[in-house]
Amino acid sequence: MVSPPGEYFLSSANASSQVLPLRVDALVKCFGAVTAVDGITLELRSGECLGLLGPNGAGKSTLIRSIVGRVIPDAGTISVFGARADSTAARNALGWVPQELALYPRLTCRENLHAFGRYHGLGGKALDEQVERCLGWATLADRADELVKNLSGGMKRRLNMAAGLIYQPKLMLMDEPTVGVDPQSRNHIFEMIEKLRDEGMSIIYTTHYMEEAERLCDRIAIVDHGKIIAEGTHAELVESAFGSRSQVVARFSGDGGGDPSDRLAAWVAERGGQSVDGVVQFTVDRPTEIAGLLEGSAKAGFELIDVSLRKPNLESVFLHLTGRELRD
Repeated sequence: MVSPPGEYFLSSANASSQVLPLRVDALVKCFGAVTAVDGITLELRSGECLGLLGPNGAGKSTLIRSIVGRVIPDAGTISVFGARADSTAARNALGWVPQELALYPRLTCRENLHAFGRYHGLGGKALDEQVERCLGWATLADRADELVKNLSGGMKRRLNMAAGLIYQPKLMLMDEPTVGVDPQSRNHIFEMIEKLRDEGMSIIYTTHYMEEAERLCDRIAIVDHGKIIAEGTHAELVESAFGSRSQVVARFSGDGGGDPSDRLAAWVAERGGQSVDGVVQFTVDRPTEIAGLLEGSAKAGFELIDVSLRKPNLESVFLHLTGRELRD
């Protein structure tokens, strides 16, 4: 079996274990009147997968593009293993998997990887070996001589990821690598990333899918409107927002007397809850509090459709902090 590229990076990564793979300090980037990144500070630890979780337009991709040098920040600093982000040392240490496919459709999978390897100074036997390793890691060895234009969307995504690893970087930036793929392909990509993470690769992973962050990331930074609004492990984020409390999730229908959705939203807000797209959420200390909520809703003229009690998750945290759904 071909080993994942990650294990070939460990010796060089360990040499830099005393230096943080990535540090971003007070980063700001504006596009006209829009502040895409608004004073973000974060650190990536050695061997860690750090998730940047937030809706489209939150500033995640601008942050990633600033780190790889595609966007010039207006303020702040970025260092990669202690080197300035715009230095040769930093560029050599960074691998980037962009949202957009960066492949040559009229070349084969093998030819694409050879091309990207040569761009980064690889050649000869070392390049050939790395191409085969990356094809194996992406489970594309049987499609190595297939033209990229003939591949499925999921296969193209996997090849796109392999191209970012061909020159053996020590730090990987993955910008929503599962965009536009089917559930089976998405799970395949998860397995690829888990192999890298298990081998000790340092990874920044951006997504607006809560379940991806929960599965893949050791620590999570929630980004909204260009700011990091919360940071920690999954458990730490939930504990910080909700403590030991639980969530009541319910759907109601109104009986007239004005716009039912407006009336319901007002009733929910008065009781400290939130209502998004007809789904009502309350935070309770004890399950017995559900009875009082249901009694109050009936008196207000709202008919219960369904109700459930659950433990808060990352999406609950995001809604609690921002008042809107994760994917808005």
